[in-house]
Amino acid sequence: WDETHFGKMGSYYINRTFFFDVHPPLGKMLIGLAGYLSGYDGTFPFQKPGDRYEQHNYIGMRGVRLCRLVSRWFAFLCLSIQVLELSKSLPAALLTAFILIFDTGCITLSQYILLDPILMFFLMAAVLSMVKCNSCADRPFSASWWLWLSLTGVSLAGAMGVKFVGLFVVLLVGLNTVYDLWDLLGNLSLSLVMFGKHLLARVLCLIVLPLALYTAIFAVHFAVLNRSGPGDGFFSSAFQSQLIGNNLHNVSVPE
Repeated sequence: WDETHFGKMGSYYINRTFFFDVHPPLGKMLIGLAGYLSGYDGTFPFQKPGDRYEQHNYIGMRGVRLCRLVSRWFAFLCLSIQVLELSKSLPAALLTAFILIFDTGCITLSQYILLDPILMFFLMAAVLSMVKCNSCADRPFSASWWLWLSLTGVSLAGAMGVKFVGLFVVLLVGLNTVYDLWDLLGNLSLSLVMFGKHLLARVLCLIVLPLALYTAIFAVHFAVLNRSGPGDGFFSSAFQSQLIGNNLHNVSVPE
């Protein structure tokens, strides 16, 4: 059923037809983009699960499963590094890696047009970036430190932009940041000015940057979907007047 739902959402983006859905738009935009780049024309109706695709080129939208392959690699790095750092045990890290490699749940999810592989990609990218940034703690404000801190913020925006459960990784990164800042505040050899620079860097990369990107995702969403569709009725008359094909299109609507 979910493949039918999200496949239809991808078709809406290809046809630039406005719709309303409970999830943020990034994952569905990526599904639509994958379908468009692979030659899918957005004409399959996606009416009910089990309908045959026939001549329609749907493989591109399922091709977003490449995100799953990359996220497995991220997860392999994250879990192996974290277990090795926490336990100082190479066998424990190897066991964790093998458990992940043979996880068939991720493989099953990747066979269909779903948001979960895309969400996993951004979740694992955020955790990996956080871990790599922590490993650069002995050289703050270096190029690599800024790179991983910024990539953490970008990944947080991506996770929130796919599904709202991405807020859990925001919580994880937030708790890690609070612990890090608390540790820095207790460092008597660190001046308050330098602590202020650390705080400002995290505010910019982990709060301002993700919020800006998250807002930009919705800006692209509304710019692409400029034609009337099944989601019109949820919005005001003034908004509907901007949609091509709507009865109120270009009609003067009082505030």
